[in-house]
Amino acid sequence: MSATSAGAFRATVDATGFVLDVPLIGAAEAAGRVLAHWQDGADLRGLPDGRWLLVLPEPVGTRADRAPGLPLLGRDGALVAVGTDGAQAAAGQLLLTTVGLMDRHQIDGLAKLRPADWLDPAGLTLRRLGPVGAPAAPEPVLDDRPRRPAADLRTAAGIGPRSERARRLTAPAERGRPRRWWSRRPTAPGARGDRPRRWWSLPRLPAPVGRAVAVAGLALLFVLVGLPLLAGLAHLVVGLVRLVAGRGLHLSTLLTGLLIGAAFALRRRAPGTASEASAPGAAEGRRNPGPSWRSRLGGLLARLALRTPAARLVRGRHARYLRELTRAFEQRRWEDALRDAVRLSGQSPEAERAWLSLGLPRRFAGPLRPTPDAGGRAAAVSPLSGPTVHELLADLYRKAAEGLEREGRIDEAAFVLADLLDAPAEAVALLDRHGRGAQAAELAEGRELAADLVVRLWWRAGDRDRAVRTAYRRGAFSTAVERLTATDPQSARELRAAWAEHRRAAGDRLGAVEAAWPDETLRPTVAADLRDAVALGGPARGRALAHLLALGAGEATRTLALAVLDGDGHPDTTGRPALAAALAGLPGADRAADRELATAAARAVVRDGGFGGSLDHRTGRALFDGLVKRADPLAAADLPRPRRSARPTGAGWAATAADRPGTLPVLDAALLDSGSLLVACGQAGVRLLGPDGRTRARWDVPADQLVLADHGGTALLVARYGEVAEVSRLDLATRAVRRWTALRVRQIVPSYDGRQLITVDEDGIAVLDTLARRPTVVWRELGGDQGVTGRIARTPSGCAAVVVSGPAVGAPLTELWRWDLPGWELRSRTALDPAAVTGATVLASGRLIVPDPDPTPEPGRTVLRFLGEGTDSGLTVQEDESAAREDGPAGQGDEPAGLTADGDHWAFTRALDGGRGIRLTAGEGAASAPTGLALFPGADRSPVRVRRHGGAVTYWQRGGRVLAVSADGSAVLANLRVTIG
Repeated sequence: MSATSAGAFRATVDATGFVLDVPLIGAAEAAGRVLAHWQDGADLRGLPDGRWLLVLPEPVGTRADRAPGLPLLGRDGALVAVGTDGAQAAAGQLLLTTVGLMDRHQIDGLAKLRPADWLDPAGLTLRRLGPVGAPAAPEPVLDDRPRRPAADLRTAAGIGPRSERARRLTAPAERGRPRRWWSRRPTAPGARGDRPRRWWSLPRLPAPVGRAVAVAGLALLFVLVGLPLLAGLAHLVVGLVRLVAGRGLHLSTLLTGLLIGAAFALRRRAPGTASEASAPGAAEGRRNPGPSWRSRLGGLLARLALRTPAARLVRGRHARYLRELTRAFEQRRWEDALRDAVRLSGQSPEAERAWLSLGLPRRFAGPLRPTPDAGGRAAAVSPLSGPTVHELLADLYRKAAEGLEREGRIDEAAFVLADLLDAPAEAVALLDRHGRGAQAAELAEGRELAADLVVRLWWRAGDRDRAVRTAYRRGAFSTAVERLTATDPQSARELRAAWAEHRRAAGDRLGAVEAAWPDETLRPTVAADLRDAVALGGPARGRALAHLLALGAGEATRTLALAVLDGDGHPDTTGRPALAAALAGLPGADRAADRELATAAARAVVRDGGFGGSLDHRTGRALFDGLVKRADPLAAADLPRPRRSARPTGAGWAATAADRPGTLPVLDAALLDSGSLLVACGQAGVRLLGPDGRTRARWDVPADQLVLADHGGTALLVARYGEVAEVSRLDLATRAVRRWTALRVRQIVPSYDGRQLITVDEDGIAVLDTLARRPTVVWRELGGDQGVTGRIARTPSGCAAVVVSGPAVGAPLTELWRWDLPGWELRSRTALDPAAVTGATVLASGRLIVPDPDPTPEPGRTVLRFLGEGTDSGLTVQEDESAAREDGPAGQGDEPAGLTADGDHWAFTRALDGGRGIRLTAGEGAASAPTGLALFPGADRSPVRVRRHGGAVTYWQRGGRVLAVSADGSAVLANLRVTIG
């Protein structure tokens, strides 16, 4: 190569095209370079040796040594490669030097390539754009609730129908409700009820009216005929007894017959019968009441009957049943024994809730299905409920299960354990031991056994999607992984990877890191999650930096970590305590860098007075000692122990908001862990503001409500158009917005776990999967005659709501319900006075806060009542001296403005008279004193709203002012106006 040619490759040239060496760099890399330099009007051709020719419509200045390929220069309509003599080039030709030889190609004769063929449109959703501002029609909601498995062990065991004797004994249970002689028979096609009416037929009446007429007619017939007949029979019996015995008549026989008949007529079906079992999910949200008046009356009459001579007959009937059942088991006649066996209950009934039944115990009718709600029903006792009989039957069933297992009849043995002995855990172990993994998983989930057991069984059975959903809903990922690690390490690793992917899909980057980090082979897979967590800022950035340093990150990560530790700013927003705590438990890969970082972290802890309020004193001291051991010995020797500044007891924060309203309306706001403020401004879009009020990012997506994920990585933007809510998903790490769906819901709870969103629709509480392409219901609560009134209060660990049940007898029932999340276990139900619900606000801890409706005796005072769980209490809110008028007593003439809450934090605002603004009183739970006070000068009377997220509590007013304080009330983190610009 000549010096001139070599110089051409080091110069900047105006390239009209490039030759890409595809055999050398590969087709994928070549395609990426073509797309990166593609222009409108460009042309791509293929050379005979496999290289590509990219012709640009306009020359592009580029350095020859940094070009995507061999640069081409335009010479009188020809293309000449850099370093090639183009004196002999003709128009339309390509001249380039290959291995010292000049090649000449006619450009029009080269094969044409189409970059559009590289794009695969499969998987892309086409959407037709509508007019700007018009809401989209709500999408249909899919129902994907987990169905409870129906573990039909009777069919699996091949057990045939019952004997005729057993069928007669259990006839009422098989037919559902016992047939009464006055009940109306259902008509079927071709039955008697469908025959043509005759001229003598009476007109058909509605069922209630017909029953009433029948009862009245029977009562009249009894008075006219029955009473005289009974009186005559009584006189006849008295005469016969006196004639034969010569002594007074014993009325016990007559009373015994009446009591036995009434007891059997009013008896109630024992709990756990198949006829009472409804379809999966049919009874969700309904709770089992106590025994009805018919059951209580029947039990009372049965107890009276057992005090009469008829008790001997009843006990004899049960004794014959036990003898026949025992004989069938001892003779190993499994078909008859299992068909007629009675189910034992693993829990003894409570004496105050139990009623007595004289009939033989009920059996399951039809297919045997798991009945996980059987323990919540009121139980029934009978002469067979004694401890001796229970021990006898339990011993028979236990020996039968062992014998069936030895004979290889696994299904029958599992049936005995699960449905006769009521020991589903033993049945699950039996099925799993014999390789029946799917059947064991169905039975374990149907009987609501331990969540980690259910997850492990589904994972080993191959239904991994169901295992992940169950682990997520019941919070059992960690225990299931731990349980699998001891028996199947490879499956445990795969489940851990699925756990990390699940958290990653929900936007929880640090959750994915925590899931995968214990397995060293999975740590490299979370590098991208750590980089996204650094972009979130705040405590997430601190923890992510420590993990990156442990993975051996480079100089840039170390420099950023040192800048965080040595920087200023409030610890809650900079993430300095989180970084120091993470470094204390996670040494860096580079020992020299680790010593430098440990020294800086120890100094930061001393400067901040500890690791923050989330750690107790003992844990903080241990972490500090760990940093000092790894720090520079000379620097550590001069460091004192951190001392947290004592805060006065009962002290709260106090602030005055900006002196005037902003220029943009604020419909929702939240201070993020990074110190930035996310604000929803309605049709003006969403903005991310810095602590000084400057706009860091903005999205032209209308939003009236923000739904923040608990981990702070994502947020849902909700725009209301009447009854329709348009929902978009915002990734706060990448700052990308993606439209999700349009919903027709009454209420959307303002926080979620990153995946499952709690809403309220016409059918009650619906939990939606926000990661599904279409709105999908994965859980439901309430429904039927139950509904939510007011707002739902939620925290990551639970939620509460006021529930109104339809009229059963009289007025509707108003209660305060509290659930534990994520499993939706109902923890408490507290009856409320319907009048107290008016104007009340729910707290997630299960309390109701309501302003006292009675006028206060002193002006400027309001009493807030806390109702619900625990002892009712009150809190007096009084105007302070700083808000007093110059011409009158403090607060005279003030008017209430509103009471709002989020989780357990509440905000009570009063509009001050004379247009002076509004006064905010903030609190947490049913505290004896407010946690903070604030004044919004010149504000209108719209209430101040509150939101708790991460380590901050945000208060905002529609007029455009936002105030944020730390969760412990130690500092005001933001106080700004939202303006255009």
